[in-house]
Amino acid sequence: MSLNRQPHILTAASNLLGICFVLITGLKISKVSDSTLLDEVAMVSAVGFVGACLFSFASLLQLRTRVNYELIADLLFVLAMLGLFVAVLMFGRSLL
Repeated sequence: MSLNRQPHILTAASNLLGICFVLITGLKISKVSDSTLLDEVAMVSAVGFVGACLFSFASLLQLRTRVNYELIADLLFVLAMLGLFVAVLMFGRSLL
């Protein structure tokens, strides 16, 4: 029983991927990335969001395989969101 979440995962992951890129770019411009691991954490999240987008798109194609692309997209999305949350916490801590 599929809940047809693929379009929602795809749009949310692509939007959060853009936020990761803005965060990484801002860190590079402000030279904060030289002294913290913040940009690396954000980059790992960005890679997770790219993976979620790819697997969500594969799920939309409804390929006849035994691989559940939607489940993989869900897991990557949640892991990438947790990574982005850690990056935001690190960013908040660096402001103090």
